[in-house]
Amino acid sequence: MKRREFVALLGAVSMLPLTARAQQTAKMYRIAIMHPSHRITELNELSRFRYYREFFGELRQLGYVEGHNLVIERFSAEGRVDSYPTLARDVAARNPDLVFAISVSLVATLKETTSTIPIVAMTSDPVGHGIVVSIARPSGNITGVTVDAGLELWAKRIQILRELVPTTSRLAILAVRRNPERAAMQETAENAGIQVVGPSFVDDGSEEEYRRVFSRISQEGAEALFVDGSPEHITRRQLISELAAQYRLPAIYPFRSFAEAGGLMTYGIDLVEIFRQAARVIDQILKGAKPGDIPFYQPTKFEFVINRKAAKEIGLFVSEPLLARADEVIE
Repeated sequence: MKRREFVALLGAVSMLPLTARAQQTAKMYRIAIMHPSHRITELNELSRFRYYREFFGELRQLGYVEGHNLVIERFSAEGRVDSYPTLARDVAARNPDLVFAISVSLVATLKETTSTIPIVAMTSDPVGHGIVVSIARPSGNITGVTVDAGLELWAKRIQILRELVPTTSRLAILAVRRNPERAAMQETAENAGIQVVGPSFVDDGSEEEYRRVFSRISQEGAEALFVDGSPEHITRRQLISELAAQYRLPAIYPFRSFAEAGGLMTYGIDLVEIFRQAARVIDQILKGAKPGDIPFYQPTKFEFVINRKAAKEIGLFVSEPLLARADEVIE
């Protein structure tokens, strides 16, 4: 054997124990995912929701593969708001490397439970709801992404609604009681000279409760409907769309998935990009960054979707100029 080949072989053999040790000591990350209502069977790379598929795909691109170097524990309150404190305690007791929590109510409950476990939050206005002290420098153990673009976004929804139904003067707001977003929605409507009828709060998120709320909305004489961005509504989006059609209520929703489920119109952020960004924040923290030093990500991309079929079902004509402005028209 030539000396060069012998040295190369010797070097390769000498590396074998190091390689084996490196594989044995590879870092295994543990994260928890908390959702207020989606089933845990949806929180994966094969989910019917595109934003979850993209979220896990982004984690994979960043080098985190479940079952290889990543352990994920999934938790859902299954729409039971009263279970949030118990769920938060269960998650904290497991002491994961990081928690990805969705919705302001879950994040607020988790904040009361732990001040040490890093939390990546997906929430509406994190400063206004007392989650963090600053968007730019959150401090503490929480950072994440916000789905809230402020009053301007609700003003835009009012404008679109009035273009479709110019005579709208009485508006109902479908809101989860624990979501403070309703105040911004009401303020925007009143600033536009539209009377808000109600109240129309959802507490337990059951199908029976949604049916009772819509019946009450109709009795109050509502002419149109705002729906807040609570995850509980996303879980019930098909039911909400069906009830809006049943009561012939023109409704505008915050996310594309509502229009895909039969809702009339949506104007809001791109949830796919928000979930991808959440994965990037998770990556930063797992690599050693402190949550309090990572600014909250704020959305800059918005999309307008019209479901023309839903409009026809309640007897609405959608003008060509409004259709032309839509990013997508569902026929």
